[in-house]
Amino acid sequence: MTVVLVTGASSGFGRLTAESLTQAGYVVAAGMRDPGGRNTAAASAFGDRTVELDVQSSSSVDAAVRQVLDRHGQIDMVVHNAGHMVLGPAEAFTPEELASLYDVNVLGAQRVNRAVLPGMRTRGTGLLIWVGSSSTRGGHPPFLAPYFAAKAAMDALAESYAAELIRFGIDTTIVVPGAFTSGTNHFAHAGTPQDKERELAYEGKYGSLRAELNERLAALIPPGSEAQTVADEIVRVASLPAGERPFRTHVDPSRDGSEVVSAVADRIRQEFYHRIGIADLLPANASL
Repeated sequence: MTVVLVTGASSGFGRLTAESLTQAGYVVAAGMRDPGGRNTAAASAFGDRTVELDVQSSSSVDAAVRQVLDRHGQIDMVVHNAGHMVLGPAEAFTPEELASLYDVNVLGAQRVNRAVLPGMRTRGTGLLIWVGSSSTRGGHPPFLAPYFAAKAAMDALAESYAAELIRFGIDTTIVVPGAFTSGTNHFAHAGTPQDKERELAYEGKYGSLRAELNERLAALIPPGSEAQTVADEIVRVASLPAGERPFRTHVDPSRDGSEVVSAVADRIRQEFYHRIGIADLLPANASL
């Protein structure tokens, strides 16, 4: 029995992943906010596998993890999927808005880690899968800066965690989706800046570009590319033997260049670890 906690499981990659892992025989706890309200339909679909979990609340995270542990006795794997996107000129977002986005995409994962890692460390086994974004190193477009910055921070956090957990027998994989414009609610539910006056100042020179951004990204994606492929890759990674999982894997039909840059960056990190004598902190597939 492998118990998996998936955050942000109400829609998009999270829901597809939770469903796919369940079909593959994993015991899934589908974490989501407000299962009795806005996410009632998703909660009903998952039934008793639903766990109320708001990654922005330490008390909610702790309660959700206790609930899973009380029911199943352990958590073997976490899929850090919960996140939020915003769309608009970077200048128009207040510092508080950027902090809130960072809270969801980065601090949320930290809250979950602090709740689940003691058990994994005690057992000497576990797997953290971080759902990243090709925007962290690829040819990312404008007007998504707060989201991209938060995803880049999450990626850096995941890299450090990988080295700090490997001696406890805990694997790390960063799954890097490209800009899927269908099958997820990223763009449909994207937030906008509070400072409408500054947002309007960009309208004359950039208004049409912003309006067409989703279509421009969609045009890069070959027909038949489905968000389900991200969930399928997560299932594949989970099924691999401990210690043999890739450190990073891309699912990017638009081929925005992230995979090329990541290959170089991960190889440099691997070489640096060897130079300073900590190569044992690298997984077997450190540069894959």
